[in-house]
Amino acid sequence: MHLSNHMLPMPPSHRQRQGSGLSLRLRPLCLALLVILWSAGIASGAAGKHCANPCGPPALDGLVSCGGYGVGSSQSVKLGHNLDHPYTPASILKIVTALAALEILGPDFRFETRFTVNNQGDLFIQGFGDPMLDSEAVLAIVKSLQGLGLKQVHDLVLDDTAFRLDAKGDGNEGSLNPYDANNTALAVNFNTINVQVMADRSVVSAEPQTPTLPIMAETCKILAPGPQRINISQDKECVPKYVGQLFKAMLVNNTIPVHGTIRTGATPANLAPIFVHRSQAPLTEVVRSMLRYSNNYIANQLFLSVGAKRYGYPAEWSKGRRAVRDFYQIRLPSVAPALHLVEGSGLSRKNTVTPAAMLAVLDSFRPYAELLPAKNSQRIKTGTMEGVYSLAGYLSCENGSKSFVIILNQRNNTRDEVLERLERGNRLNR
Repeated sequence: MHLSNHMLPMPPSHRQRQGSGLSLRLRPLCLALLVILWSAGIASGAAGKHCANPCGPPALDGLVSCGGYGVGSSQSVKLGHNLDHPYTPASILKIVTALAALEILGPDFRFETRFTVNNQGDLFIQGFGDPMLDSEAVLAIVKSLQGLGLKQVHDLVLDDTAFRLDAKGDGNEGSLNPYDANNTALAVNFNTINVQVMADRSVVSAEPQTPTLPIMAETCKILAPGPQRINISQDKECVPKYVGQLFKAMLVNNTIPVHGTIRTGATPANLAPIFVHRSQAPLTEVVRSMLRYSNNYIANQLFLSVGAKRYGYPAEWSKGRRAVRDFYQIRLPSVAPALHLVEGSGLSRKNTVTPAAMLAVLDSFRPYAELLPAKNSQRIKTGTMEGVYSLAGYLSCENGSKSFVIILNQRNNTRDEVLERLERGNRLNR
């Protein structure tokens, strides 16, 4: 799978639909609001919070003052400490979300985006949460539409009704940082833009696959000169504006003129799509990218999608929580009582899990172990927020590998030293 610049690693994390007859316009306050949100996000991220979960006794000569760890299977723990204490896990929670998504949606699942044309020549674009709808995918879609005989478009109508979210994900601080990108049914490039702000305040796209769009100058011209990558989703009008401008530019560049406006609206139920785009990447590759780059946006697109799969569209946070909870109650009954999720990325400090429960999840995730990032011949996922430092994955040994987890809810980040001790103890306990 080709990885665009939008898949570069993100910094560690510390909706109402418009009427179909309204054109989308960036409100005069949009730019000011974005800058305020950017500043507020930096301030809130810097302030940070510490977890108030039970600490238990210290261990490993004080390296673990508040946290727990375990090595081995859920049935045979070789090394363990505070195994049944709940802790805030940060991004290792993505393994929990990944397992539920892979088994509910299926490893070969591909996200869909549907394209429908009415008698007036309006092109409806209906999103179903594809997190990989990037500029390369948009170009491929336009080429497919061209091949099907699409010669012109009146209005571009953007349909995001497959998601009904009453709020952003818990833990999202409302900043312009990419890790705070909001989840939406229809989005491009992970709801982020990648630009170069010039010395004269002009703005150009920072990547060859994405044309320079009007929204780039509107949202970035007062930022500092240099490369800037921000999320544009904190103002709800910016999301469809970005999607529409990107599709329009790609259509026009491929000799398909757009004569009307960009607007939002529901796809007519009585019309069949002329084209259904299925994500080039199967779910296994989406999960691989999500884990490698610790992408919060992708994680919660999966979290919301499993809820919609189990309980129907529109996707909602409550459906995602219910679907994951119900999955673990059936798949791993011992894990369910020790697992509390409010969202699927690990960004929320309200998420908690015990080390013992994580070991059980890792036991079941073993068939997908190669999707985890490789580090020194080990398969390891990290989790980092202020006061939360975690690691989870598989330690190599003579007879294969052993699951391990470290979750620290303390000021000092000693997880690497703890891992070194666990590796040493693992060698002694073979």
